Amino acid sequence: MPVRIPRSDPSYDPAWVAETEGMLRQVGAEVVPVPGGQAATAALAGCEALCERVTETARERLADAPMAQLIGLDIPFLGLGPHRRAGDPFSLLLLPRSTSELASPEDRRRIRWEHKGLAAAVCGGARVAAISHHMRGHLEQVYGVPRHAVVDLPNGLLLSDHEDVAPAPLPPQAEAGFLLAMGRAVESKGFEDLLEALRILSTQGERVPHLLLAPTTHTETLTGYQRRLQVMVRDYAIDATFFLRFSPQYRSWLRSPALLGVVVPSRAEPFGRIPLEAFASEAAPVVATRAGGLTETVIDGVTGFTAEARDPMGLAQAISRALHISAREREQMRARGRALLTARHDYEATIRSYLRQHVPWAMVLSASLGSGA
Repeated sequence: MPVRIPRSDPSYDPAWVAETEGMLRQVGAEVVPVPGGQAATAALAGCEALCERVTETARERLADAPMAQLIGLDIPFLGLGPHRRAGDPFSLLLLPRSTSELASPEDRRRIRWEHKGLAAAVCGGARVAAISHHMRGHLEQVYGVPRHAVVDLPNGLLLSDHEDVAPAPLPPQAEAGFLLAMGRAVESKGFEDLLEALRILSTQGERVPHLLLAPTTHTETLTGYQRRLQVMVRDYAIDATFFLRFSPQYRSWLRSPALLGVVVPSRAEPFGRIPLEAFASEAAPVVATRAGGLTETVIDGVTGFTAEARDPMGLAQAISRALHISAREREQMRARGRALLTARHDYEATIRSYLRQHVPWAMVLSASLGSGA
């Protein structure tokens, strides 16, 4: 039951939609789009209405199912619990990839809604998935989710998605070597700290390569945060190319031989997907802060270089180490990153493990249908 996004919405991605529809046809899935879109999930009242609509739809569609599980993916569905009834024909799993305590701690009303929703869900027998060790601790300590109700479902990648990524044109300024930093255009991603770190390196006489900076949104107009970053780039005379609108093509630059480092300067991070994208593409080195879930993937001197969050001086030192890495060290980091990815963050293996342990009937049913899930 995907939230319906109209073609006119800036976040609508035709290529992604076509790819997803093809996957769904292949497995014979029934798709029931739920009205809402980004406008609904942005407001608390919209999230509440969305949760009510989803439980009603699931109740109706699954009435005759022998067994079923409803999975609420991400923050807008943390309110599913209060709408579930004792006799509903499905169990419930909530899978938050972040929380408002992490993403927008000033929004106390939404945070209270999340607390209430999680408490009601657990009281009704639901499980809550933790995408990292950091998120498990956060859910238990900050949201009071009982340990027995939390299941580990480590975030990761579908490795097959990264085997044949079409290359996007590289800006001419980056062809001699570049650093890459990308993510949502929000303050928690720490892009100001990256720009400050590059200014520090420049004043120390370090030759700073071209920066491909992609603090992106799905909107057509610049946000205040993006404008602030642009002013910093201008004032600090940083050699950079901005990409302000999201595109899945950016990840193709992770395979470029001109890439000198991937920087993840987050101030808060429930998990941190970009290091895994780098490992899958054999990009190295990765420079990241020791924020939240990033500590589980970027290990200093092993799979990358690290610095404390909100510490531009420390980040500058880590970037400098990355720029002076030897070819042998780079290859070692590539191998270690790939090994970590396949050992713990192969999402297909993670999902299989969850199904076998918590909903084994799903494996039996899928095998009988010939999908081999």
